[in-house]
Amino acid sequence: MGRQLGFGKDGTVDGQIEESGENPIADAGETGKGKPGQTSPDSLRGADDEARDLDFILDIPLEISVELGRTQMLVNDLLKLGQGSIVELTKMADEPMDVYVNRKLFARGEVVVVNEKFGIRLTDIISPIERVKSLG
Repeated sequence: MGRQLGFGKDGTVDGQIEESGENPIADAGETGKGKPGQTSPDSLRGADDEARDLDFILDIPLEISVELGRTQMLVNDLLKLGQGSIVELTKMADEPMDVYVNRKLFARGEVVVVNEKFGIRLTDIISPIERVKSLG
């Protein structure tokens, strides 16, 4: 019996494997490179599957926030705040604002006004290496 293996439209593996118990996916190893003559699972996937995978990632919602500044305050001082009170922040007025994606620093930028709404012009994107370091 020959080996016939493919991926179905739902992303599952379908087909037949020789009765010897041989598993071409497991035999391919972690790198996806198998023995000579074997087909790796990655090579079985078509461009349509890759596009569908990318579409799935593109639909993930992200929370984006911009931090104007920070401060620390005693509860007593917080209770004294009222309408018109000014809270002094640690960031200087000419410093760039921090842009967070899902609460992780992603970039810095300048505040702008677009159609009477606030926006931010990105001036510095945090490098992927620095983003990974901030995770740990």
